[in-house]
Amino acid sequence: MSNPTPDDVRTPTEWSDDDYVADKNQSFFSRLYSGTGAFDVIGKRRMWYAISGVLMVICILSIAIRGFTFGIDFEGGTQVSMPARGAVTTSEVTKVFEDTLGRSPDTVQQAGAGSSATIQIRTSTLTGPETAELLHALGTAFEPDVKPADVSSSDVSSTWGKEITQKMLIALAVFLVVAFIYIAIRFDKEMSVAAMASLVFDLVVTAGIYSLVGWEMTPATVIGLLTILGFSIYDTVVVFDKVEENTRSVLATSRRTYAEQTNLAVNQTLMRSINTTVISVLPIIAMMVVAVWMLGVGTLKDLALIQLVGVVVGTYSSVFLASPCLVSMKERTTDIKRHTAKVLARRERISA
Repeated sequence: MSNPTPDDVRTPTEWSDDDYVADKNQSFFSRLYSGTGAFDVIGKRRMWYAISGVLMVICILSIAIRGFTFGIDFEGGTQVSMPARGAVTTSEVTKVFEDTLGRSPDTVQQAGAGSSATIQIRTSTLTGPETAELLHALGTAFEPDVKPADVSSSDVSSTWGKEITQKMLIALAVFLVVAFIYIAIRFDKEMSVAAMASLVFDLVVTAGIYSLVGWEMTPATVIGLLTILGFSIYDTVVVFDKVEENTRSVLATSRRTYAEQTNLAVNQTLMRSINTTVISVLPIIAMMVVAVWMLGVGTLKDLALIQLVGVVVGTYSSVFLASPCLVSMKERTTDIKRHTAKVLARRERISA
């Protein structure tokens, strides 16, 4: 008996056409958990490019036209604090502020809970007389629950926010360079470029969503941008590791193309990406609940919001952008292009 040729040897990452058709007839959740390539992500990459491109354009236009709603740490201003006792509520404090100064504050929120709860007012920088008038009005409006001495104010400089942003940009540049070098060494340069494209997409879309909905941009938001990049690159590396395993000897066979083996890898890691996202989102939602409804800590809310948006966007880009970009670049190389033609020619001969 003759030794089998490479095309006769079926590796664990390959499957027959009959298996594929059978899998297509399974239910949605069966196909999702089996991960045998029934979801044609790579084959429909032009659609995902179009969707990703539209999202990028919308977000870039929003950033350019609407801009961001910067918090007091970036814009500078005056912050007034007072105990949240008795009749002291955010709505009542806002009314006193408007009656006293004739304009609305930027934000009025409660921080903390129980006896340590406070009301924090943030507004544009007040003059000395305006600050004194506001402190007196707040101190007398809620007597005897609050005394004038309990109300305090402080001017916030925009310098700190600018320093945080500058350091974040430096950290971002270092992160991108290190990630690019690591992936290029661990895998190859095409995977590294695809991963960087995915990260840029994550940054632009996450920032664009903040611009669209008008969420306040704070130092916690800026720091949160860095944390979501770590999640995104992790998910992308997991997918690429499976891609490398599936395509390691793809040129030695003519059963499947590079694109089809990559699509199989995406399917095999899809359930893992979904599970990782769900497990990551649950504590973030819990942090938002604690921050908003229990403690009223604005910093935690800002950090949770950016992480929630970033995790979802990062999962999307890892599955529907990074791998399709990789295949598009690989199919431009001579070896992959020649191999794809060889596979298609073999199928034509078999079907003839």
